Amino acid sequence: MPGKNFALRTTPEETAAVADAAVGQLARRLAQQLLEEAPPAPTGDPAPALSLLHLLDQLQQAAERLQRSAALAAARAGAGYPQIGSACGMTRQGARRRWPGLFQHSDEAPMEHPMMTTPARPFDVLLVEDDMADAMLIEEALSERGTRNLVQVTDGLAALEHLRDPGSARPDLIVLDLNMPRMNGRDLLKVLKTDEDLQTIPVVVLTTSTAPDDVAGAYTSHANAYVAKPVNLEEFEKAVQSIDAFYLDTAIHPPRT
Repeated sequence: MPGKNFALRTTPEETAAVADAAVGQLARRLAQQLLEEAPPAPTGDPAPALSLLHLLDQLQQAAERLQRSAALAAARAGAGYPQIGSACGMTRQGARRRWPGLFQHSDEAPMEHPMMTTPARPFDVLLVEDDMADAMLIEEALSERGTRNLVQVTDGLAALEHLRDPGSARPDLIVLDLNMPRMNGRDLLKVLKTDEDLQTIPVVVLTTSTAPDDVAGAYTSHANAYVAKPVNLEEFEKAVQSIDAFYLDTAIHPPRT
């Protein structure tokens, strides 16, 4: 992943002033060119101002197209939404809302971490997580890895209802928090790994707890992996994408039953 330092050696305010001046000069030059080709307008005629407004709108659209093209090029070169957002003075979430789909898996679009193989269908992920903020971060991190059908439930009972619903797709991966209402992750894991129909689904525990008892208990209940949630947002994203990369890209999956 490239660093966050950029080649420009100016402050954002200085860069903005230069950009505004350059765009203003270009707009005035284009407007003047159009006005020279048009008959003189009487005093009070709004035509000159309207012409300038029209040109500024077209320049804004051109700048937005160029920005998306630059964002796409940055993504193809390995930058993620955090770096792309930082370059534009916005958050990762803001960059993702402004330029969605930069990392969708296709021949034309880039991915932050290229997949080993192209799946015949989108992967299905069941997220068992009651923290909405963490769930949104996980969804964003997975979306940058490729096409994922993500279903989120907020406790173990809801997870079992989903898994045992004949109309629900069998997930390729379950990402499981430990501390939840009704049925917590510890109890759900025990049920999953003793159920003949569900025990082969990979389960990764992703939780804030680093308590030795929780770690040992999860592996005793046959969790496939135990990952502590990093506090840093960028590290959190990397942790989720590492889980995704191994279990959905590298590991061979058992045939669906």
